[in-house]
Amino acid sequence: MSSKEKPYVLIVAELIYLEVCKLKKENQYLNNIDAIEAFIGSKTYKHVSSGKFHDEWFVELKKNKFIDAKTKKKIPEETIRLLQVQKDVIIKQLIQFPDLYFAKSHYPLELSQRAFNHLWRMCESYELWCKETGQEKLIYLNIIE
Repeated sequence: MSSKEKPYVLIVAELIYLEVCKLKKENQYLNNIDAIEAFIGSKTYKHVSSGKFHDEWFVELKKNKFIDAKTKKKIPEETIRLLQVQKDVIIKQLIQFPDLYFAKSHYPLELSQRAFNHLWRMCESYELWCKETGQEKLIYLNIIE
């Protein structure tokens, strides 16, 4: 991959990845699994899983007539539709219910496991993009190893 320009679909993945990295840095005893589990329930998790992250992003894009602030290029309609699909998938995969994470047995419930798996895949996708674009310095969790 010749371009290091981040695809729009990875913007939310990068946000999640960096938040998980921050949790690990603040709590060095956490492994990747524990850090992602700790991310579930955070303010950022709630913001992303509710769809508000994308909603606010869409408002900003619309206000700028869908012109990317960094590249000054118009964002294609297909990309906007893809971001809407991404928002819908995230809402479904990261569904929020009170006290969702653990049952009395202390094993993750199916919905929380689904959320965990989705977050893991998003972090993994971000790392794969970093590796493919030769930006290994951005890889902190080493999920793809």
